Amino acid sequence: MIRIRFICADGTSETVVEAAPGQRLLDVAQAQGQPLEGTCEGAMACSTCHVHLVGGDVAVLPPPTEEEEDMLDFAAGANRQSRLACQILLTPDIKSLDVKMPRAVVDNSR
Repeated sequence: MIRIRFICADGTSETVVEAAPGQRLLDVAQAQGQPLEGTCEGAMACSTCHVHLVGGDVAVLPPPTEEEEDMLDFAAGANRQSRLACQILLTPDIKSLDVKMPRAVVDNSR
């Protein structure tokens, strides 16, 4: 199992859950009631599942594709730690991820 720590935008609270390899980070987050819309349902046509990966096994993840980077250009508050949760597939080599929710979301799919 993979330990996922979701940190609220202001850093005042967190939720720690376990997830199985093969799941998408977006699906895990939504199942835990995290504030990620995922308006395009993973088609990478919006940035409403934008998160900041702030710790854990981030270095194990493949880098974002050019298409993901293009979508992140529309995300509010995007930075070097930004990723789209719909594009993060949890693999067995990931032991933990620390995921901070962004302060704002922009729905650029409309």
